[in-house]
Amino acid sequence: MEIIIHNTLAWIESSKYFLLYLGTLVEGPVVMIISGFLYGLGQFKLLPMYIILILGNFTADIGWYTLGRYGTRNFVFKYGRFIGFTPDILKKVEHYFKLYNQKILIITKLTTGFGFAAVVLIAAGMFKVPFKNYLILTLIGGFIWTALLITIGYFFGNIFEMVPTSMKILLGILIISIFVLSIKYIQKYFKNKKI
Repeated sequence: MEIIIHNTLAWIESSKYFLLYLGTLVEGPVVMIISGFLYGLGQFKLLPMYIILILGNFTADIGWYTLGRYGTRNFVFKYGRFIGFTPDILKKVEHYFKLYNQKILIITKLTTGFGFAAVVLIAAGMFKVPFKNYLILTLIGGFIWTALLITIGYFFGNIFEMVPTSMKILLGILIISIFVLSIKYIQKYFKNKKI
């Protein structure tokens, strides 16, 4: 059993940047904060970690745009009424998106954790925001957002190091719980807002 644990830990250590990339594809903001936390504990080098997080986030953004551009437009216009997306609402959203797509994309990238990033990025594809503009705006927003989340995680790591060993598990659970509950509350708040 010890050999299996040792080999698993060795594999995780040797693959940690690849795992970071995969994690960012699935749950970017959480992985970015945890990465900053682990960087504060000496588990990552800053520049490779930052670049991998940016690449993972950027890859996910391209995926969302592609899904919107080629996979959802007809589906949403045909079946969206069953979940509240009437043609009138879609036209209204499209109108605002065409007027303010740059502001919408930057704000979305700077607030990724608030629960609407995927929807907005898919909408950018649906409403055919020029791909070059989309790439530039999401990349700029991604650089800023990633740096902010790494910084937050780093400071949590520093605070964590000052806590007595007996309290570290409790503090870790508390911090993660507060973060997850805060994100859920913000998502719920914004989902209840009207367009």
